[in-house]
Amino acid sequence: MGRAEDRRARQRGGRRAAPKSHRSSAAVGKSGIRRLFTWKKILGTFFALCLLGMGAFIVLYMVIGIPEGNADAKRQSNIYQYSDGSIMARDGKVNREVVDLSRVPKDVRRTFVAAENKTFYKDAGVDLKGTARGLFNTLSGRGSQGGSTITQQYVKNYYLSQEQTVSRKLKELVISLKLDREKSKDYILAGYINTSYYGRNAYGIQAAAQAYYRTDAEKLTVEQGAYLAALLQAPSQYDWAVASEGGKKLVKARWNYVLDNMVEEGWLSRSERAGMKFPVPKEPKPAPGMEGQKGYLVNAANATLEKQLVAEGTASSRKEAEAMVGAGGWTVTLNIDKKKQAALEKSVKQQLTSKLDPDKRKVDAYIQAGAASVNPKTGAVVAMYGGQDYFKHWTNNATRTDYQPASTFKPVILAAALEEQAKTQDGDPITASTVYDGTSKRQVMDNGSKVGFAPENEDDKDYGPISVQTAMNKSVNSVFAQMGVDVGMSEVVKVAGKLGMDTENMEAVPAQTLGSMGASPLQMAGVYATLDNHGKKVTPAVVKSAEHLNHTVTMPDPVGDQVISPEAADSVTSVLTGVVDDGTAQESVRNNPGRDGQQVAGKTGTSDNNKSAWFTGYTPNLVTSVGLFGEDTKPPYKHMPMYKAAGEPRINGGGFPAQIWAGYTFGVMGEVTKFDLDTQQGAAVKPTWTPTPTQEPTTEEPTQEPTTEEPSSSPPPTTEEPSSTPPTSPSTTPPTFSPPASPGTSPPTDGDPFDPVGRGDEG
Repeated sequence: MGRAEDRRARQRGGRRAAPKSHRSSAAVGKSGIRRLFTWKKILGTFFALCLLGMGAFIVLYMVIGIPEGNADAKRQSNIYQYSDGSIMARDGKVNREVVDLSRVPKDVRRTFVAAENKTFYKDAGVDLKGTARGLFNTLSGRGSQGGSTITQQYVKNYYLSQEQTVSRKLKELVISLKLDREKSKDYILAGYINTSYYGRNAYGIQAAAQAYYRTDAEKLTVEQGAYLAALLQAPSQYDWAVASEGGKKLVKARWNYVLDNMVEEGWLSRSERAGMKFPVPKEPKPAPGMEGQKGYLVNAANATLEKQLVAEGTASSRKEAEAMVGAGGWTVTLNIDKKKQAALEKSVKQQLTSKLDPDKRKVDAYIQAGAASVNPKTGAVVAMYGGQDYFKHWTNNATRTDYQPASTFKPVILAAALEEQAKTQDGDPITASTVYDGTSKRQVMDNGSKVGFAPENEDDKDYGPISVQTAMNKSVNSVFAQMGVDVGMSEVVKVAGKLGMDTENMEAVPAQTLGSMGASPLQMAGVYATLDNHGKKVTPAVVKSAEHLNHTVTMPDPVGDQVISPEAADSVTSVLTGVVDDGTAQESVRNNPGRDGQQVAGKTGTSDNNKSAWFTGYTPNLVTSVGLFGEDTKPPYKHMPMYKAAGEPRINGGGFPAQIWAGYTFGVMGEVTKFDLDTQQGAAVKPTWTPTPTQEPTTEEPTQEPTTEEPSSSPPPTTEEPSSTPPTSPSTTPPTFSPPASPGTSPPTDGDPFDPVGRGDEG
């Protein structure tokens, strides 16, 4: 055999031996997986699971029947209690009258179908995609998401419950299928519109028609029906009487959506649709037993409970939470102290409403009062005043946020300066003794440049060189406008948010230093309670506890984390004692005979054009914010000036609001207490000198106005006469004391054409 043939023989032999000696373990494994997961086995498993699922569903379909209507469908009353457990209110009997579908105009019925389930008349009663999505979301902990048919919603409302479980969703699916086979579409639609919750304590379309339009269901127009159908998505948010501007836009969009769907389905002609206008609902009528302040308190408690049900996952949406609370059976205990509540109502009557005479002065009819009182150690809202009467004025003045807090915002600016250890334009630390230029209409400066803002002080008064302490006492706008820029308005807004203000829509602009944003007495009480609590966040809590059958809702702790340093908070408190002892609140608070030596801190405020006036004050154990608001008595309820109300030239924060505060606080305070402050800037304010007799007094200031004691490290100003001469104090910066600007150079604070320089308030 030749060499070539021998080589070929070895190669042939090698090929034969290769499978035994070189086959890899990976190949063996791969072959094993292929044998285990063949396409036949995968397909077979899939069909087996499908058959198993179908079998399980058939069993469920056979086992589950259509039950009787559940207890929640027969609404109970809710019970509301004071903090001591005594009954405050019951929310009345069931506000529902079932009406036959024949009494509801056909086009009105169709608005509900157009809003919720366009395929209602064609489908089998279920939305398989929506149900599958809901099951997946429940299993994954995301709550209930995705739409359901009208049949499913009716089944959930009438036959089942609002709980978010897989078993409940499966029952809903089976019962909906059976109900659709056994009952007519009209039967289901009638049940749906008669059991749904529409807000305003109205269950069913007849109660809703009366609550929103003072008419019967059979007389509803298509436009009105479309609103009621749109309302079901979010009853409280879409209630026109209390909806925010955003809520009104949303409900109008939903209303248009309903009518457009009717055109699309051929139920409404385009010409009819084009001529339709939004039907503004009438003002609500409170339920019996909700008169006086009770209606405001109950509504505030319900809003708190609904929010917490969503937060803890018991309800997946605010709409569902409203339905759960509206279904009744709740025992809600509020933090409201029965005696303090009565004392607050009494003080408002004695100090304000008894002095108003709308027959004598038209402006007196515009005056609305709101107040909230908070325990700074626990966060409990112990008293609240929402308005003259829940039957007469629907909006809760204690929680409304559409009026400016004015100079009650100035302590927030100082808190930001101290917390951020800010400095003046000259590089000096900002403290209670820092000297600023108090010239009215003085241009605010930022690194040598004008920022285009020159606010006017009250009565256009010039103060010249003035300390921060005295500027707070006298509420000098020009000083705090400059301080806000020195700190940085973005930092001011950030600290405002930490203290408890809603800063979502608060622009970081100098005009905000005048308190030109919106805020409520309840919100401002929380801000000052955080200061009183040495910088630990206090979120005012209306509800103490809530129980339903065997379910107890866990309410969040009103007292939170340290949000600003104790020294910054306490220093602001120290400064605010000067407003009472030596400033704009001294006449109503300092000299009040009921004070009995009680130490008090607080701040007055009166907004631009006298549309609101405030006093927010506190003792170591109680914080109360009182606001007066000018509001027209007729729609659209515009903000109105309060000049000459009760015979006064102007309603100032140091007037009626401070008087209401003092009458209430000194009546319920108990033992006299002192602030325990951690501050290097003094724990009290002591008058040390009076100006020369030639100084001209204003309506808010006595002839002799003592200023506060200044630390030796910073020389006090020698006069409070208006001054156009730059001071010689080394701690004062040239930009701080630039000459006042001409009146027309500053933008308005709220668009008032009669106040181009932004007067802000008196303090």
